[in-house]
Amino acid sequence: MSEATEPKPAKKRPQTTEDFIQEIRDLADSLNGENITRGEAKMLAVALKELRYAFKVFAKQRGKRKVTVFGSARTPPDDPVYKAAVEFGRLAKESGYMVITGAGGGIMEAAHVGAGREFSMGLNIVLPFEQSANPIMEGNPNLISMRYFFTRKLMFVKETDAVILFPGGFGTHDEGFEVLTLVQTGKSHLFPIVMVDVPGGTYWKQWDEFIRQQLGAAKLISPPDTCLYKITDSVEQAIQEVRQFYHVYHSSRYVRKELVLRLNRDITDDTLDRLNAEFKDIIWEGDIRRAVADPVEANEPELLNLPRLRFCFNRHGLSRLRQMIDVINRDESHITSG
Repeated sequence: MSEATEPKPAKKRPQTTEDFIQEIRDLADSLNGENITRGEAKMLAVALKELRYAFKVFAKQRGKRKVTVFGSARTPPDDPVYKAAVEFGRLAKESGYMVITGAGGGIMEAAHVGAGREFSMGLNIVLPFEQSANPIMEGNPNLISMRYFFTRKLMFVKETDAVILFPGGFGTHDEGFEVLTLVQTGKSHLFPIVMVDVPGGTYWKQWDEFIRQQLGAAKLISPPDTCLYKITDSVEQAIQEVRQFYHVYHSSRYVRKELVLRLNRDITDDTLDRLNAEFKDIIWEGDIRRAVADPVEANEPELLNLPRLRFCFNRHGLSRLRQMIDVINRDESHITSG
């Protein structure tokens, strides 16, 4: 008699939007039976309300590339850094990017002045001092005011395709290290992070020296981690870095156990061979291979026709993955020999 085999477990269907909304309802109902304080309940309610409204505003701009600009709220209009931020905003608009800032003064205002009202989005933080919406964002339908920094930070990163940092204070460094940490650990999608100074400026060069001499030398970060950011004193080079990142690479997502890179066009066989030769260290099984859209990706119909690369990414070599994307973006031809 042949040995009985255990029945295979039924495949779990992917959760739908409606499933998650019901989960939110269930979680809210369960709070009544828990020892939660009024302050904690209020925090949850405010956070959910802020995120719901932010999702609604950003949904109107879905499909448009965006760049987040950070920098000091205290930089005056006659400062060269302010003027550089204005120029960057203008170049971003000309490249088709909307500009997201904290909606305040200084660098935030400058970037919005360059981008103009229609191409500006603002995530204002409600503070008892210093922060109010700049003239470009005042009354702008793309303005969102938030009470909590953590909801604001979430939207800065969730909605952006690049982050640009001009010189600033504690807040600028907090935001810069936040995005570096999220990208380094894979808790965010990959995007270019560019630190911009005025011509001949040393603000970010000295920051980079600290990173390399203290964090790098002590092996507190891995050598490739410094590839996650670029430093320049040219706004033209800054916007070129953003554009180059999406030259061939488009976006990515996980499909079951594999990472899928969506491309604006196919790459050559030579480039594919190079990827498999140079980046074996971040592949835990198999090779990098060409692919078409998986049925799981049907919820993104606008991307279904894009060519793809698919492989078993080890999920911790994010700095090396950034280097891989740089190689992909240097591919010069969409004609393959296969």
